[in-house]
Amino acid sequence: MHFIDVILPIPIQKTFTYSVTEDEFNFLQKGMRVAVSFGKTKMYTGLVFNIHQTAPVLYEAKEIHQILDEKPIVNELQLKHWQWIANYYMCSLGDVYRASLPSAFLLESETIIYKNEAFLEESILADEEFLIFEALQHQSQLTIHQVADILGKKKVMPIVNELIKKSAIYIKEEIYEQYKPKLVKYIRLNANYFDDDSLGKLLEELSRAKKQREAVLTFFQLSTSKKPIKAKDLETKAQVSQSILKSLVDKNIFEFYHIQTDRIQFKGDTNDLKVLNEHQQKALVEIKETFKEKDVTLLHGITSSGKTEVYTKLIQDILDEGKQVLFLLPEIALTTQIITRLQFYFGDQISVFHSKYSMNERVEVWNNVSENKTKAQIILGARSSIFLPFSNLGLIVVDEEHETSYKQFEPSPRYNARDSAIVLAKIHRAKLLLGSATPSLESYFNAQQKKYGFVELNRRHGNVQLPKIELIDVKEKHRKKEMNGHFSDRLLKLIQEALDLKEQVILFQNRRGFSPVVECKTCGVSPQCPNCDVTLTFHKFRNELRCHYCNYQRAMPNSCGACGSNTLDTKGFGTEQIELELKELFPDFKIGRMDLDTTRGKFGYQKIIGAFEAREIDVLVGTQMLSKGLDFENVSLVGIINADSMLNFPDFRAHERAYDMMVQVSGRAGRSKKQGNVAIQTYNPYHQILQQVSTTNYTEMYKEQLQERWQYKYPPYYRLIKITLKHKDYNKVDSGVNWLFKSLHNSFGENVLGPTAPAVSRIRNQYIKNIVIKIPPKQSLVNTKNHVSKIRNSFEAVKDFRPIRFIIDVDAY
Repeated sequence: MHFIDVILPIPIQKTFTYSVTEDEFNFLQKGMRVAVSFGKTKMYTGLVFNIHQTAPVLYEAKEIHQILDEKPIVNELQLKHWQWIANYYMCSLGDVYRASLPSAFLLESETIIYKNEAFLEESILADEEFLIFEALQHQSQLTIHQVADILGKKKVMPIVNELIKKSAIYIKEEIYEQYKPKLVKYIRLNANYFDDDSLGKLLEELSRAKKQREAVLTFFQLSTSKKPIKAKDLETKAQVSQSILKSLVDKNIFEFYHIQTDRIQFKGDTNDLKVLNEHQQKALVEIKETFKEKDVTLLHGITSSGKTEVYTKLIQDILDEGKQVLFLLPEIALTTQIITRLQFYFGDQISVFHSKYSMNERVEVWNNVSENKTKAQIILGARSSIFLPFSNLGLIVVDEEHETSYKQFEPSPRYNARDSAIVLAKIHRAKLLLGSATPSLESYFNAQQKKYGFVELNRRHGNVQLPKIELIDVKEKHRKKEMNGHFSDRLLKLIQEALDLKEQVILFQNRRGFSPVVECKTCGVSPQCPNCDVTLTFHKFRNELRCHYCNYQRAMPNSCGACGSNTLDTKGFGTEQIELELKELFPDFKIGRMDLDTTRGKFGYQKIIGAFEAREIDVLVGTQMLSKGLDFENVSLVGIINADSMLNFPDFRAHERAYDMMVQVSGRAGRSKKQGNVAIQTYNPYHQILQQVSTTNYTEMYKEQLQERWQYKYPPYYRLIKITLKHKDYNKVDSGVNWLFKSLHNSFGENVLGPTAPAVSRIRNQYIKNIVIKIPPKQSLVNTKNHVSKIRNSFEAVKDFRPIRFIIDVDAY
């Protein structure tokens, strides 16, 4: 008998055993996909994890349906990494499997398929594929079950797979843009018209059809460049519509043909790398030195010190060895700028991977990395790119390593990409470089403890001085009546001066929308979200109230729902309100805004960043997206409208984060020639963090925060595991969390904190309760986790507690 163990994309801890025939047994390898049935009716795409000859004890092994791959799509190194993630972050292998693979690889019986409207090449479909495609003409969607009924056979997964490859259908995902089919339409002259006199005849024939004649003439102009001519280009150049070209094709004058292209290509010349200045050169040499002994090195380089240039040199060395490089970035917004900079040096060796890409694009990148193609030597990506099938990784660069966006909170696996990358590098015997202007306390602590190598880069590129930072006391300004809306007279003066010099300004406010609270002046009631425990945010542009947790929205009411009076007033302010105030104060200048609401599509970021770089926008208002490593050379002033909202936050990292954010934002000022200015408005200018920001004193902040962490037993000294319970019945969660607390307290004593309700204690009608377990430095992490798992199992064995969602988050910060 022959068996395989399969990982299924469901949150269950163990693998499942299926039986295979001898031929299949000899053909299968670890990391191939197989279609298997699970439960009564469900079909899943499983991943072969093990191949063996021992029958399962507790159940009869079912047979597999079919094999979906010719060769493994997941390699052994990846499986090793997955196991580490599953063990460390206490989640199931199925969760990691689901998170890793692009969803096109994970067909299941419930998958819904849709017709791709842009697909026109019906001739390339096989008979059975055409049947499905035709069925989709009459129905808007089909499930895999229905496809099986239409074809009258069970094994339909490969056919659906083929259709996805040919871009005839897509499966449901968030679709940012409909797929463009991979075929690009070109146009050429029909062979009858190749000799000279036939051309004269042709133009005569068309003397009446003005537009068609125009199209033919334009075609000849374009054909002088000897390049193939895209139909689209001809339309725009000759200013004719598609139907005109079509009628020319019908007259046998032109013909269309298609060339297949990859969806995403980075043009780029390979230019020589920039010559480093002495400080960068010194840093580079030091990094290489530390790599001889240590696998991980922390590069602490102040904002605008040219860290990217140092990275490029290291990347070049690794590419010369013929190895792959992974470049991790915290935000999709950053990728747009870094791509342009790296493209300049490495041209077409770059691939990009993040969640704004469509499914087919992600599959393409996955395959290119797996086959180690030249265009996938450097992978730029957000946190999910650590799951790609690398075969010979040489270097991982984690840029802005302090960023919280590297931590995944929902859904499981709740991994931290920075920490997982360190393990990934170990598995591949690769080196890892962490770079940041404001390193996280944990990384800096590890570097001080000599666990990591440590290199500093403390001069800005071109020796520009760090910006002048001034704190503006808003309380004082209010008392003297020197405020204009949310702006102090000093800030307005600075903005005016910068604009008069044709320089640009960035204003930072970490709240989107117009105002976070709408309140009735008569009875003091604010409109609340019906599903969450928060007040609704007012968005003026659409005149609606919105919940930022569950996306509930409704029109802005004219009168108070509680007492009926029409005295509604807005309190607090967000980016939208700042933008509107600026438009009134500076009517002659262009004001732009960058937050979640304005960067919706796949190219949302590029449009705004591009417009700002091209100086079409004078003042850019934005949320924390703006603080990440973007590089604008003409910005001379950065204003932080309200620093206090960042400081007064119930979280042990609030101060460290506020420091990071303010230093990062102020680092956007004065990057090219002259020293920039930063103005921070606050009600409490004597706050120690603000004082440390104004002198950009990282070490002082580090020592002070470390002292507090030691005193109150937080990381980097103690580790944290956070357990969250969610359910729509409050009493259920309450009794569950109390039972859990008792059993944890029996084992870990006073290192268990809780149970507490978070600041927003109900989201999407689910009540939430938290418990935090602290693990002292000497206590074994593995044993603690095993013990927590045991307690979890006994918790889930209680009938009343079973429906409660039980979430474990390791290193939840």
